[in-house]
Amino acid sequence: MGRIIALANQKGGVGKTTSAVNIAASLGILGRKVLLADLDPQGSATSSLGVSKKNLRFTVADLMIGGCRAQDAILETEFENLDLLPANIHLAATEYDLLEGEGAENHLRRVLLPLKDDYDYIVLDCPPSLGMLTVNAMVAADGVIIPMQCEFFALEGLSQLMLTIQRMKKRYRPTLMVTGILVTMHNPRLMLSAQVMGELKKHYGDQVFETTISRNVKLSEAPGFGMPAYYHDRNAKGAKEYLQVARELLQRT
Repeated sequence: MGRIIALANQKGGVGKTTSAVNIAASLGILGRKVLLADLDPQGSATSSLGVSKKNLRFTVADLMIGGCRAQDAILETEFENLDLLPANIHLAATEYDLLEGEGAENHLRRVLLPLKDDYDYIVLDCPPSLGMLTVNAMVAADGVIIPMQCEFFALEGLSQLMLTIQRMKKRYRPTLMVTGILVTMHNPRLMLSAQVMGELKKHYGDQVFETTISRNVKLSEAPGFGMPAYYHDRNAKGAKEYLQVARELLQRT
């Protein structure tokens, strides 16, 4: 049975979608069957795989409200071992629909559980908020990867997110684990980066991924070409770093 991994951070601009797309693609390259589920109404993960958000017949929104079957919404991509559960702006309205009725937090878990037999990993790209879509992702997930920038303000946001995860564990999902904290936009030449890494290691220890993600032009370019970084330039530093993160993830799960 596969593992469901959510990438979550309430702060935007931390490399969350970049990480979700490239970790999912890297797991596929390493021979695992992967489903990337886009849970952000912006649909950035969808367009990052070259899928037009305008021409979708069904999306994750339809699946969550019972408007279609999983096999109708899931798209095969041109990338090795990687399928996509796409999203577009209609998902924003779905978040409000989820608030109605009991068990609002379980919609995503209910539709993803049957898919765990078909995939080694289901990677969830959460929106930059702690709303109902992110709650659904955490309730569905076995583990959470937290991407964060290497700056001190990010440490404050991290502590808040850790408290939220603890609440999710206590209230809805006792087995939910923090799979790892992934440092993004890292520049080892800056003293600030070394200080933040030191604080992370001090307070979170082995929860911090050994591999960090550097600021890299190819990582920024790849979504514009509709592909993960490895397929844009497999020799790019960022592509190699995400492959190493995927290898660490395999060891952690």
